[in-house]
Amino acid sequence: MDINFPLVLVVLTFATGLIWLADKLFLRPRRLAAARDNGTGVDDGSAAGTTEPKEPYLVDLSRSFFPVLAIVLVLRSFLVEPFQIPSGSMLPTLEVGDFILVNKYAYGVRLPVLGTKILPVDDPQRGDVMVFKYPKDGETNYIKRVIGEPGDRIRYEDKQLFINGELVDTRFIARLPPVELRREDLGEVEHDIFLTMGRSGDSGEGEWVVPEDHYFVMGDNRDNSNDSRYWGMVPDELVVGKAFAIWMHWKSFTSLPSFDRVGGIE
Repeated sequence: MDINFPLVLVVLTFATGLIWLADKLFLRPRRLAAARDNGTGVDDGSAAGTTEPKEPYLVDLSRSFFPVLAIVLVLRSFLVEPFQIPSGSMLPTLEVGDFILVNKYAYGVRLPVLGTKILPVDDPQRGDVMVFKYPKDGETNYIKRVIGEPGDRIRYEDKQLFINGELVDTRFIARLPPVELRREDLGEVEHDIFLTMGRSGDSGEGEWVVPEDHYFVMGDNRDNSNDSRYWGMVPDELVVGKAFAIWMHWKSFTSLPSFDRVGGIE
C-alpha cells in the first residue's frame, strides 16, 4: 500500500504543533502551579519561584519535532520537492535512478495535499519538464514534457510531431540501436529524444485539441512512454511543479550514489 507522505507530513506537523501549543498555554502553567503547591518544584530565585517539572514525554517529543516538521512542510509544499525517476520514459533526458528537484511555486502556490491553487504565478510552457498527478488516479506522480498548451492542435503521425499544423523540427544525432537519438526543437527549448528504429507496433498516432486549463504531455523516450497519446490531457489542478535540476543519481541500493549527472534539466 502506498503511503500518502504529504498527508502524513501535514497531520504530524499539526499534531505536534497543537500538542506544543496546548502545553504552552494550558498544561505547563498547571504543572508549575501544582509543583509550587506541592512543594516539589525547585526554587531557582526567579519570579515564578520554581523550576519547571519534567515535561511529559509526548510534549517533549512534540516540542523537539514540530519546528523540523514545519520547515520540511513549508519547503516541500511551497518551494522545492525531491523526486526519484522510476522509469525510462524520459530517456535520454532523465535516467532511471536520477534524483531531481521540482520547483513547486513555478506554476503557482498550492495548498498541500489538496493541491488547490491559492496564488497564480505562471503557466506551464511548451518544453517544460513537468511533474503532475496521473489523471487516471489523481495520486501517482508522473513526469513528462509539456508539448501542447491550451488551444493547441497536436498531431503525431509516423513518429513525427505536428503542433498547430507545423512539423516540429528534429535533427539526427546518432544511431544507438535499438533507438535513434535526435534533437527536437520546440521553439524556446531544444532537447534530445529517443525514437525506436524501424516501425513500432503502437506509436500513439492521433490528433488532439488541448482544452482550456489542460496540457498535452509526452515522454522524451517517444516509443516507450505512457503519456497523453494514450490517456488524455493533464488538467491544471493536477500539476505539481517544474523539474529543474538533477542532484544525484542512485540506480539501486546495490550500487553507490553518483553525482556525475548533477546539473540542470533541458
